[in-house]
Amino acid sequence: PWVSIQDFLYRDRFDALCRDLPDPSLFEAQMGYQRAHGQRSHDRLALQYRPALEPQLAPSWREFLHELQGEDYRNFWRHMLGLGSRTPIIFTMHWHYAPRGASVSPHTDARRKIGSHIFYFNTPADWDEAWGGQTLVLDDDGKWPRHSAPDYADLREAGASQVLGNRSFLFAQTDHSWHAVKELTCPPGHFRKVFIVVANRLTAQVLWRRVRGKDADGYRLAG
Repeated sequence: PWVSIQDFLYRDRFDALCRDLPDPSLFEAQMGYQRAHGQRSHDRLALQYRPALEPQLAPSWREFLHELQGEDYRNFWRHMLGLGSRTPIIFTMHWHYAPRGASVSPHTDARRKIGSHIFYFNTPADWDEAWGGQTLVLDDDGKWPRHSAPDYADLREAGASQVLGNRSFLFAQTDHSWHAVKELTCPPGHFRKVFIVVANRLTAQVLWRRVRGKDADGYRLAG
C-alpha cells in the first residue's frame, strides 16, 4: 500500500524548509557498507534527528519537527493505515543527501516499522527529474522472501514517486513492500535531498533500545 502526495505542506513552509535544509557538514557519510542478505550498499550522507541537534537547525525545521511529533500527525498515520485510535506509533526521522552514482538497492524494511513517509526537498533550481531520485515500488509477486537480495530484473515496477513540486510519498511496511532508488545521474555537486519519517511499532526491541538511551532505529538520543 502506498500513495504519492502533492502539496502536503503549505507552499511557503515548503519553500522555507528547502531554503533552510541542514548543512552537509552535520551529516555522516554512509558509503560502501555491507548490508544484510547480500544486498548492495545504500550510499548517502545521513543525519539522524535527535533533540540535541535542534540548536543547529533553522527555526522552520524545529517548528516542523515539533508538529510531526504531535498527535495530529500520528492520527494521520492511524487513519491512512486503518489503525486503532490508540495504537502506539513511535517516530524516528532522518535526512538523506545522495550524490551522483548513489542508489538504494531493492529491499524491504525491518518488521518493527509500520511504514515510511518520504518528503522530497529538491526544486527545479537544483534538480532535474531526468537525473532520477524517484522511490520505486517493486512487486515480487510473492516469489522472494524478505531476507533476500533480488535485482531489478527479478521484480516488477508497480509505481514510482515524483521528486519535484512539494511531493511526499507514504508507504506501508509489509513482507513484500520492496522499494528502491536507481543510480543517480546528477552532475557532481548536486544531491537528492529527502527527509524521512519512519513510523515504528512499540515492540520489545524498541522498548529495549529506549531503556539503553537509543531511538527505535538504534541511534543514541543524547549527544
